[in-house]
Order: sequence, then C-alpha cells, then structure tokens
Amino acid sequence: MANRLKGKCVLLTGGVANIGLAILDSFVAEGATVAVVDIDEKRGMEIQSRHPRSVKFFRADLSRESEIREVVNNAAGWLGGINTLCLNAGVQLSGNIEDFAMEAWDKVFAINVRANFVFIQESLPYLREATNSSVVLMSSLAGKRGGPGLSCYSASKAAIIGLTNSLAIELAKDGVRVNAVCPGWIDTPFNQPIIDFMGGKSKQDSVVQANIPLGRQATPNEVAPLFVYLASDESSYVTAQAINVCGGAYN
Repeated sequence: MANRLKGKCVLLTGGVANIGLAILDSFVAEGATVAVVDIDEKRGMEIQSRHPRSVKFFRADLSRESEIREVVNNAAGWLGGINTLCLNAGVQLSGNIEDFAMEAWDKVFAINVRANFVFIQESLPYLREATNSSVVLMSSLAGKRGGPGLSCYSASKAAIIGLTNSLAIELAKDGVRVNAVCPGWIDTPFNQPIIDFMGGKSKQDSVVQANIPLGRQATPNEVAPLFVYLASDESSYVTAQAINVCGGAYN
C-alpha cells in the first residue's frame, strides 16, 4: 500500500542511521514530508539531498533544551505544522552498576528521556492544532525486562514507557495519540556497547539463539513498518501502547 502517510507532517529525531534511517525511508515511501533532527550534519545533508522534495535536515544537540525548542519551531515552519512526532534518537551506554559513572547516567537520561519530554512539550501546540495527531516514541525491550550491564539504559527506556502511558491519557482529549515501540535485538551498530559488555559478537549470538524463539536478530527494516502504522490513520484507535518487536523474546 502506498501513500499511507500522505499529508503527514513528521518531525523525526535520530533519522540518519540505523533504525531511524529505515523509519525515514519508510515514511518517505509512504508519502510523508519529514523534518529530520540529528546532530550528524554530514549524514543529514546527504539524506536531504536524496529526498530534496520531502526531507529537510535540521541539526540540533539534544542535550540542549534551547536547541530542541528552536528546532521544533523551525521544523514546524518548514513543514507547515506538525501532526506526527517520531522520537527515535537515543544513546546506549553499558556497564556494571558499580563502575557506571554518573556523567554517563546523566548523558543517557538527557538524550533518552529529557529530550523527548521537551520535544513533546514544545510540539504540543502544533499537535493539538492538527487532526489525527500521533506521537511515537522509541523505547526498548530493555525497558520491560532489562539485563546485566543495562541498568541505566533499561531505566531510561522504562521511563519512556511510563511517559507514553501518562501522556496518552492526558492528551487523549486533544486527539493526540501516544505510543511506544520496544525493539529487542536489532542488528545495528547501536548495540555495540552492550555487545562489548557481553564479551563480543559470539557471546551475543549465543544469547540470541538461546532466548529468541525466532532464533535471530531483526533488521531495521523489520522495525520501521510499526512506526508507519502508528503514524498512520490506520492506528486511529491505538494509544497508550508499548509494542514489542522482539522475535517472541518477551510475552
């Protein structure tokens, strides 16, 4: 099906690599207009040049509240409003709790939680003004079950699930739906910190084989379609959900 997102004005964070790039490509293929926010200007401009009519890149450091608020309004100006907010940007840092620096904890929560809160807060006037508005946040299976070395990352992703549940209820009266996507093992460089903590790829492979009924990792292209669905009007009665994409690893 084509043009499932025709007329959607999307602000997408973290859309220049890994799952975010797969989301961007899927959104464009389905007819959306996308403002991509990321710190990697080189990749962002390359992506914009590939989709000059439907994509515009905006650089921002998501650890800086002022830059988030400015970029939301600049993106809304280019888009002509925002009816879809897709918050994919994140960072993963892994380590034993006794060795985990508070600076690292603060960095993870600044990007994974605080930045998303500010994006939603600043985007609300645009989302409320639009119809069939949707907010889709990137959480993780780690936010539901955790694991060794993932205490900080899991806590940040659990916070996203809590944020999703609360805002879905709070914003329902405004016609704004809020959902989260919870990927399990996805084959991207994003997971390298936890792979290193586990002892390398061979150890990761054995964990995947032992714990995932489908017996493999997913690709980013197997996650992106759920973002398309949640951004589309097909999911008009879906809100307050944290949906797993995990190969059966968690029920």
